[in-house]
Amino acid sequence: MRSLLALSLFFISGIAVYAGVVDTVSVHSVVMMKDIKNVVIFPDSYEKSSRDYPVLYLLHGAGGNYAQWIKSVPELKELVDQYQMIIVCPDGGVTSWYFNSPIDKTMQYETYVAYELVSYMSNSYRILKDKSKHAITGLSMGGHGAFYLAFKHQDVWGAAGSMSGGVDIRPFPNSWDINKRLGSFAENKESWEKNTVLNMVYLLDKNAPKLIFDCGTSDFFFRQNQALHTKLLERNIPHDYIERPGSHNWAYWKNSIQYQLLFFDKIFRN
Repeated sequence: MRSLLALSLFFISGIAVYAGVVDTVSVHSVVMMKDIKNVVIFPDSYEKSSRDYPVLYLLHGAGGNYAQWIKSVPELKELVDQYQMIIVCPDGGVTSWYFNSPIDKTMQYETYVAYELVSYMSNSYRILKDKSKHAITGLSMGGHGAFYLAFKHQDVWGAAGSMSGGVDIRPFPNSWDINKRLGSFAENKESWEKNTVLNMVYLLDKNAPKLIFDCGTSDFFFRQNQALHTKLLERNIPHDYIERPGSHNWAYWKNSIQYQLLFFDKIFRN
């Protein structure tokens, strides 16, 4: 019994030793004139080595904030150790949709994430510089945001994902404050058309990021994700697409992030 207890304590302490380190970093946004909080999750090895690491930007959904991912999926601390990558979870505002809003200058989250935050992270931490070692993904609003940013800034990210992403915002003209970012659909149809991911596929070229996205079959965004999959097939754009039973909830996303991390790890290693 004493030996078994000692072995158990050793195993438990081993888990603690090799868990990633979670930090909160405040980054000043010049374009929005405010400081923005971001969770950064480092592998345990970060402070023990001098190597550079790949990085994954992980975006939260509507109603969430920078701490939503680590609070809901604390296993991320072990996963960064397993895959030897840094994860950055920026605050994207409650309902920013990661646009540069044409009507609200306090909502310029495209510039913040794609330029200000990426620049800060690259200059402040040991992050591999090549875009093939940079990925971005997110859930719901963050799934839209990840593809939106990756499609528009193909020089920044070499891979992108979306989990239950709102990849076509047009069927939801009165939901999640999108009309506060782009104006009403009736009066600003062109802006809605231009800023929905489904209509941005044409931006993807031979240097496009490697793509993975998935959606639960009971999700209210399911049809929109199927439509994006179809359009990518029509354009012969390589991508991984998964649909599985599930709804728009954390039970689904806790499972989904496991598959996406495998995907990104493979790309980082190659």
